[in-house]
Amino acid sequence: MPVDPKDYTYDVIIIGAGHAGVEAALIAAKMGQRVLVMAINLDSVAWTPCNPAIGGPAKGVVVREIDALGGFMARAADQAAINLRMLNTSKGAAVRALRAQIDKYDYSRIVKRALEQQPGLKIVNEIAVRILTESGCATGVLTHFGVEYRSKAVVIASGTFLGGQIFIGQKSFKAGRMGEFPAEELSVSLKELGFKMGRFKTGTPARISAKTIDFSEMERQGTSREPLAFSYSSAPRVIPDEFPCWLTKTNASTHSIIRRDLKYSPLYGETKLIHAVGPRYCPSIEDKVMKFPSKQSHQLFIEPEGRETDEYYVNGLSTSLPQQTQNELMHTIDGLRKAEIIRPAYAVEYDYVLPQQLLPTLESKLVENLYFAGQVNGTSGYEEAAAQGLVAGINASAKLTGRTQLILKRSEAYIGVLIDDLVTRGVDEPYRLLTSRAEYRLLIRHDNAHLRLSHYGYEYGLVNKEFYERVENARSQVDENIERLNGVVLKPSSALNNVLVSRGTTPIYQSVRFAQLLKRPEIEYRDLETFDPQPMRNSEIREQVETLLKYEGYLGRLEDEVKRFNQMEDERIPEGTDFRKVPNLSNEAIDKLTSAKPASLGQAMRIPGITPADLMNLSVYIRSQRRTGVGTKREK
Repeated sequence: MPVDPKDYTYDVIIIGAGHAGVEAALIAAKMGQRVLVMAINLDSVAWTPCNPAIGGPAKGVVVREIDALGGFMARAADQAAINLRMLNTSKGAAVRALRAQIDKYDYSRIVKRALEQQPGLKIVNEIAVRILTESGCATGVLTHFGVEYRSKAVVIASGTFLGGQIFIGQKSFKAGRMGEFPAEELSVSLKELGFKMGRFKTGTPARISAKTIDFSEMERQGTSREPLAFSYSSAPRVIPDEFPCWLTKTNASTHSIIRRDLKYSPLYGETKLIHAVGPRYCPSIEDKVMKFPSKQSHQLFIEPEGRETDEYYVNGLSTSLPQQTQNELMHTIDGLRKAEIIRPAYAVEYDYVLPQQLLPTLESKLVENLYFAGQVNGTSGYEEAAAQGLVAGINASAKLTGRTQLILKRSEAYIGVLIDDLVTRGVDEPYRLLTSRAEYRLLIRHDNAHLRLSHYGYEYGLVNKEFYERVENARSQVDENIERLNGVVLKPSSALNNVLVSRGTTPIYQSVRFAQLLKRPEIEYRDLETFDPQPMRNSEIREQVETLLKYEGYLGRLEDEVKRFNQMEDERIPEGTDFRKVPNLSNEAIDKLTSAKPASLGQAMRIPGITPADLMNLSVYIRSQRRTGVGTKREK
């Protein structure tokens, strides 16, 4: 029977259908590429194997940025949300973020359906074992069943599956996730291609039966009563408060059992099985107890996994202790004294690619047209993975069609911070995005994500005209309201002064502009809304106006700083620069620059160990080369 070559030939092949893989696939197909997605398990597309939640500090902003660039995560999270909360509302605008508790089964189903309905995209049940190359360029993928699929570009989004191994107590077995095959041969293939690999560890807590939880002994955390949404395409809504989360904590008895059974732990036992580094910001309960011995308790959040399941996720109780120990320590905790474990907690070790081997586009420096995205780059988190998948998908497609590839600056987006940290500084532990990693976090807020990035989405054809015009209309409304409030004059009155005094600030005795009062740290717009002749009803417009007025001076200084930063970013380092020829560079600087191959002086500046003197010498050299017309080419 003749075989149609088109069945085995694609523009872009995506290895993996997790959060990175699905974003890469959907965006590449939207950009007109013929896309093949390979998944080890078609029933766990965009699975949330750890906590059933999307968003949170920094991460929630990333979800909004993904939406502004035409990605799918925000829309899927809005549809699958069963509990929505805006975090850090009592803190500054720079750290506010949305978090959604999701129905993990709905979320996976929604994303899989999007893949199935996307024109130009095919998803198949395959295990990739080798990257095919010709003349240093990726040309396809060989599968476990001996099938060769050919393509112009490949995106590896393999999650924890490269050399994956699961640990529960002193027992271990090969798996990418519980019940799913690992991808061992693909890891070998990458090493054969010359990639430097590392090994990390992560883990997930037990799932317990709702029927065996005593919710009366725990603190309830309901959903927000304000309309909320991640996506600009979703109507903000108030979710029925039917699926709250619950707060409890460990205690001295819990910790005593953990210490007693550490000898059975693959992390701390006499036979130490796990040697890889785990995530600093999501440690196992064993790590918490051992590293913070004076702490009497640790918070736990009991989170529903979905609308139609009995399973609850015990957030904060990640462990690789034996299952019998897991049962015993669970029964020391308020609300969980009769809890029955449905799925045991476990740890998983996996291989990752050292991300300094990637360009800022997420294309490999070693093999052309081979891109990497997600946990394979040493990150943790669904949102970080999705962001990388989106960028890899955009750039693989852009390169194939001769378009400029997308490189977001640190001052533009958390996605820019994430990728720059990876490719410039590398990782020595699973990388998690934090607001503290962003120098310009007040400029890259939750409320202005679409204003910052939608023009890129529109330029690449990833958001439609209606979406873009809505964003631009919002921008106009923000500007108009700022101008208007600067012109509104409030006169002293008992009603106004009563509000001011009640908020802990001084009354006024002469006329003051509305905008000036709003700049007071004690005052919020809602305090003064009744005094506004044209009240702002749109909560997002209101939030942006308030933030821009309150932080006007600081934002101005930040923008000046960004201009200086961008001058460094715009000073490109020609491709193929021989750093040994740069006068007065130290041997350490030569080694680090040669290894990192920075694209700009700004990127070189962020390489650990590179000094201001090194940068000055490099800048002088580049300018002299430019004057003589030598070495002006820059990759991509």
